[in-house]
Amino acid sequence: MASSDLIPTPEQSTATAPREHFASRLGFILISAGCAIGLGNVWRFPYIAGEYGGAAFILLYLIFLVILGLPVMVMEFAVGRASQRSAALAFDILQPSRRWHWFSWWAYVGCMLLMMFYTTVCGWMLAYTAKMATGSFSGLDPEGVAGVFGTMLGNPTEMIGWMLAVIVIGFFVCSMGLQKGVERVTKVMMICLLGVMALLVIRSVTLPGAAAGLEFYLVPDFGKMFAGGLPGFGDAVYAAMGQAFFTLSLGISAMEVFGSRIGKKNSLTSEALRICGLDTLVAILAGFIIFPACFAFAVAPDQGPSLVFVTLPNVFEQMPLGQLWGTLFFVFMSFAALSTIIAVFENLITFTMEKWNVTRRTAIIRTGALVTVLSLPCALGFNVLAGITIPGIGDIQSIEDFIVSNNLLPLGSLLYVVFCVSRKGWGWNNFLAEADTGTGVKFPRWARGWLTFGLPALIIIIFIMGYVPKILLWCGLA
Repeated sequence: MASSDLIPTPEQSTATAPREHFASRLGFILISAGCAIGLGNVWRFPYIAGEYGGAAFILLYLIFLVILGLPVMVMEFAVGRASQRSAALAFDILQPSRRWHWFSWWAYVGCMLLMMFYTTVCGWMLAYTAKMATGSFSGLDPEGVAGVFGTMLGNPTEMIGWMLAVIVIGFFVCSMGLQKGVERVTKVMMICLLGVMALLVIRSVTLPGAAAGLEFYLVPDFGKMFAGGLPGFGDAVYAAMGQAFFTLSLGISAMEVFGSRIGKKNSLTSEALRICGLDTLVAILAGFIIFPACFAFAVAPDQGPSLVFVTLPNVFEQMPLGQLWGTLFFVFMSFAALSTIIAVFENLITFTMEKWNVTRRTAIIRTGALVTVLSLPCALGFNVLAGITIPGIGDIQSIEDFIVSNNLLPLGSLLYVVFCVSRKGWGWNNFLAEADTGTGVKFPRWARGWLTFGLPALIIIIFIMGYVPKILLWCGLA
């Protein structure tokens, strides 16, 4: 049966139509990993790893990735594979009392909010690829590079133009279908992403003076982790928990839809381990690019987002063939961002098809129009709407990011845990049976107590700690 035969006709119910699956296991793994890999893997992970002890922090991060992020990912995949539907219908199918019917909207709202600002951020990557390739940064010092970035943000026409380019690319890929569009294009992008990263790592670690950056990144420094005693260690633990949790974009069903597109051949724990491993590999490799390069040219690597948009372009300009290496870096960044865009667009399209029983073409038109309109405030938030801010949070882009990252992701993950463990949801036995179907690593049965009490407690801690600095600021205590 051809993949086109699996797309329902207007007369055929989307809810009962044959399910189109990924053509290969590799496609599923690369698309799921691509959905998780984003800007945070490139600048945030290397920076906090260096700040809290390099390899010592990475070990702590991996522990939390296994006990915090991995179980929730398995749960999202299990809900999708068992129901063979997106979040639009999955909870009604698995829990027919419709007690969880409302939770389907959590996924739609969360993914839509994510796209409201991520389309703009992805547009920055495309813009910088073009600027680096055309030599816009040639001969500029850090202040000059910052000026280029500031001018771009302050130009509403340019901001909207790059945002629209991202939206057109994303929906064009999705319009070709799951296998011929989303899977085929994302596989190529992810393989190219890894190839470009390998080239950049080789270039960075062979720079004169790169050894100091590698030492900063890789040599365990438990002194940094325990700096300040228990409070310092507590900061390191919270940073590791937060990175392990947020890096996978769990809680808004971004992964659930991909679980609905795979068969029962392999256990879901095995699949989740591979995806988490690939996501972590990209984050660790980013450190091999950034730290050696920064130390080779005596640049501080602790500047957050400006590291990518201000510091690194200046670093590349100082390298031999720097324009080439800089262009490749932003090609890699664009692929990382576009893989997330395409994956979440596919989620929104599938949700629309199943919720309102429409064709893919209709779903793309509706979703594309909605994403375009709702993305405008973020694109204009650095210029026309720059005056709209919230103390302690920031501009429109920061507000939208805060709603998703500090609210919808942790609370949505908590609800997934309750749904999969509680008898008032899908239930532990049903979840475990689905997760363990197929060959590979089985989900540990002894983990039920951890999932019932320990994991929810950790998620609640992450949620509360995200608000503590804001509340202290609002109360005038910080």
